[in-house]
Amino acid sequence: MYNINMLNKIAKVGTKNLDPAKYNVGTEVANPDGILVRSAAMHDMEFGPELKAIARAGAGVNNIPIEKCSEQGIVVFNTPGANANAVKELAIAALLLASRKIVDGINWASTLTGDDVAKQVEAGKSAFVGPEIYGKTLGVIGLGAIGAKLANAALDLGMKVYGHDPYITVDAAWHLATSVEKAAERDDIYANCDYISLHVPSTPDTKGMINKETIAKMKDGVRIINLARADLVNDDDIKEALASGKVASYVVDFPTQATVGVPGIVAIPHLGASTPESEDNCAVMACAELRDFLESGNIKNSVNYPEVIIPYAGGTRICVFHKNIPNVIASITAILSDKGINVENMANRSKKDNAYTLVEISGNLPADAIDAIKAVESVARVTVIG
Repeated sequence: MYNINMLNKIAKVGTKNLDPAKYNVGTEVANPDGILVRSAAMHDMEFGPELKAIARAGAGVNNIPIEKCSEQGIVVFNTPGANANAVKELAIAALLLASRKIVDGINWASTLTGDDVAKQVEAGKSAFVGPEIYGKTLGVIGLGAIGAKLANAALDLGMKVYGHDPYITVDAAWHLATSVEKAAERDDIYANCDYISLHVPSTPDTKGMINKETIAKMKDGVRIINLARADLVNDDDIKEALASGKVASYVVDFPTQATVGVPGIVAIPHLGASTPESEDNCAVMACAELRDFLESGNIKNSVNYPEVIIPYAGGTRICVFHKNIPNVIASITAILSDKGINVENMANRSKKDNAYTLVEISGNLPADAIDAIKAVESVARVTVIG
């Protein structure tokens, strides 16, 4: 029986796929083998030795202590692409919100009183005039599941689109329309685009990427959309650019004390993935990742360990989590050979500093073999399936 603790509400369409004969799923499950989470903060949590995996029903994992998990051999999953359509749709709305002063106009209209509201509307509507997006140029920074969908949709809306992503995957490239112009550098986006939409994670390289220096490279009157992470944009610099007119508007899905109530800023209350469809998609994917890993040792969509998948038809598997350094695999196979254990299948891959080796064997597995593998330098965890 696998114990699964839910730190947030997870849609039943996902958890129903965890067989109750095998899984004990609840909100206060002790000594969990796996954790399902959405937004709960986990950095101050202590993890028991039973915990093998954390599945985040969403893309961002800022609420999870990734480094600590890697040190303990805990696999962290996310659900890339599960909420992509929801965020894409909000990004399309953001393009219009950035252009037409729709929010300001609605707020103003709600203040009108008297018998001549229609007359007041006709007299005052010119204050909320904004350009059409048709024929304008959009720059999309980050061409993953969301960015690619937005780029394609913007083309259908009559925009010219530039895309920049030095880490674009083959799968993402296949889904990107060929008429999207490739921007070799972010500066190409800044120099050529009327609208810029950010779709990258917060990393040391991207944090504060929109700042005084990069804004200066942009076209006058540029409109910026940030549905990715608040800290991609320097709050003080964007407010200064709005005040000067260099930036015409800024739409952000992560309001902060510095950005709410500021003229020119449309602050959306983190609605990017807030659709029933998105929550269902994320729950289904997160539960599937967790189930496949716990039952077969296969890893897909982990943020801290590499993808390793071997079709599983039963039998015994040894899952070894270790640092990406020389001679670990040789040590593992030498131990198995010394114990007379036949290796039927094996896969090893690495992801930055971490590596994962999945070994499928035939015959009995003596306990001292596992103890010997655990004793290998740099091995963080060993689990056995079957």
